[in-house]
Amino acid sequence: MVVLFSLWPFVNTVILSLTDAQILKGGRFVGLENYGRALGDPDFWTATVNSVVYLAVVVPCLVLLPLALAVLVQRKIPGIGFFRSAFYTPVIASAVVVGLIWQWVLRSDGLVNTVFEKLHLISGPVPFLTDSTMLLVSAMIVTIWKGLGYYMVFYLAALGNVPTSLYEAAALDGAGAVRRFFSITIPSVKPMMLLVGTLSAISALRVFTEIYILGGESGGPGGGARTLPFLIRQVGLGFAGETGYAAAISILLFLLTLVFSLLGHRLSKGDER
Repeated sequence: MVVLFSLWPFVNTVILSLTDAQILKGGRFVGLENYGRALGDPDFWTATVNSVVYLAVVVPCLVLLPLALAVLVQRKIPGIGFFRSAFYTPVIASAVVVGLIWQWVLRSDGLVNTVFEKLHLISGPVPFLTDSTMLLVSAMIVTIWKGLGYYMVFYLAALGNVPTSLYEAAALDGAGAVRRFFSITIPSVKPMMLLVGTLSAISALRVFTEIYILGGESGGPGGGARTLPFLIRQVGLGFAGETGYAAAISILLFLLTLVFSLLGHRLSKGDER
């Protein structure tokens, strides 16, 4: 099963990346020509920058915010189960449904712009979905919102393994809640923070649905909000789809993802030592 559904598709993608294959016809071997074309393609670099910026913004938020959320909901008080379920609800919702909801919220005549106009905070609609930069930021907000509950569960599991005696001893020594958080909670869940950082980085580099739902098939005005997965789909599909070139971009995306995965692994090893 692993060979059939994981190893062979990867090997086949590598082979395709060395050809000029298209959707409706086979290709001939062109060596590294597709890679050279990608490195000289402005669209590739725009998508790469967008993906890296997406990662740089989303990952810190998904490392820190779910931890704060987990600390808040781990307390055993009446009704806390409701809040845990409420925070986790976006995780089980379809990414398409979530995207459509936020599209309705952020469009020019949507909820946010309507409320801001009623409060006289803006003179005209904020271009959340019609400006490339704002579209990218809007997609980041959706990704963070949807991922909060998912990574909160990771931290709840890690916090459950922290001995309560540590907090009790710190409280007896006069340490306040903030001091206990930074002196006990953070060091205790640091391995989990590295894991969440690695997983969220991989997820951020693969983002597609949010951009597609909010920005449409073009990836925003002039394709300015396209990420690498979006560009791969755009290049590889259609009657004139260039599967060879799309495969080459896929391999470059794999290498970029591998760099951040190895970085996370290196950090976790260093933390263990």
